[in-house]
Amino acid sequence: MRAFVLERYGKKRAITLSEVPAPTLRDDEVLVQVHAASVNQLDCKLRDGEFKLILPYRMPLVLGHDVAGVVVDVGPSAQPFKVGDEVYARADDMRIGTFAEMVAVKAASVAHKPKSLTMEEAASLPLVALTAWQALVEVAHLRKGQKVFIQAGSGGVGTFAIQLAKHLGATVATTTSAGNAALVKSLGADVVIDYRTQDFEDVLRDVDVVLNSQDGKTLEKSLRVLRRGGKLISISGPPDPAFGQAIGAPGFVKLVLRLLSAGVRRRARRGGIDYSFLFMMANGSQLGEITRLVEAGVIRPVVDRVFPFEATNEAMAYVDSGRAKGKVVVKLR
Repeated sequence: MRAFVLERYGKKRAITLSEVPAPTLRDDEVLVQVHAASVNQLDCKLRDGEFKLILPYRMPLVLGHDVAGVVVDVGPSAQPFKVGDEVYARADDMRIGTFAEMVAVKAASVAHKPKSLTMEEAASLPLVALTAWQALVEVAHLRKGQKVFIQAGSGGVGTFAIQLAKHLGATVATTTSAGNAALVKSLGADVVIDYRTQDFEDVLRDVDVVLNSQDGKTLEKSLRVLRRGGKLISISGPPDPAFGQAIGAPGFVKLVLRLLSAGVRRRARRGGIDYSFLFMMANGSQLGEITRLVEAGVIRPVVDRVFPFEATNEAMAYVDSGRAKGKVVVKLR
C-alpha cells in the first residue's frame, strides 16, 4: 500500500510517499480503508522529535492520527463492527499511521461515522473532539454557569471546544485574530479577545476553567485569571507526574516530567488552582457521544482546506504555518 513515511526525526522534515506492507490485523482491531485523514499539530511535533522521550516510535514511521473510512477486515474479537461499516477514529498511540491507504485500529477506539458528515468532515474530528471532551467533560467537569477560557479559538481544538463548552452551558471566552472573530462568535464564543491588540489578562477575571494550548508565558498568565479553586488544563505542556504514571513511563522519564512541571505546579498550588496536563487518549465510546452531538446539530466540524493525499507534506506545512481555521484534511478517496 502507499503511505507517507518518516525516515528519521527532523524539524519540518519531509515525509516520503512509499510502498509499505499493509498493517497486520490483531484480534481486537479493524482494518480501515482510509478515505480521509486530518493533519494535527501532534503529527508535526512527532515529526520534529518533540515526543521521542515519551513516545519511543521505531523508524521508519507512518504518521497520522485521525481517520475516516470503511472497514475492510475485522479481527475475531473486534465487535461490534463489520466489513462495510463507515467509521472514524483517532488511532492508538504506538499504532498510528493514517497517512496511508489502510490502517489497523483497535475496535475500542473506533466509532461509526456520523451519517450527516462527509468523510473529510468526519476525519477532521477525532483528535480535537476527544481532546476537548476529555478536558472539559472528564477533567474539568464543566457545568452550566461556569466561565471557561479556551485559547486559540479558531484552531482545531478551539473550534470544537467552544461549541462543546457552550453546549454544556458555560460562558466562553477565547482569543483569536480580528479576522476570525466572526467565526468564533458563530461557534458560540461570548467574549472574543483579539490577541494582537489585547492582553487577555486585562480582560478576564475569576475564570473557572482554562484550556491552555499556547506557550509557557501564556500558561503563567492563565494562572492569574483563574479564581481560587479553578482548573488549568494544558494540552501543550509541561507534562506532569500524573501523566508519566498514566503512560507507565520509565523512572528517569517520570523524574524529567516532575522537574519540567515543578514550577507551574508550585505556583498553581499557591493560588489554590488545580493544574493538569492532558495528552488525549483514543476512546471509541467517547467518540460515540460526540457522534450523537454532531447528529443532533450541536457540533459542526470546521474544515479549512482539503489537500489531495499526494500533497500531505504541503498539508503539514500549512498546519505548521498556524494560519489554519479549524482543521486541515488529506483526501485519499
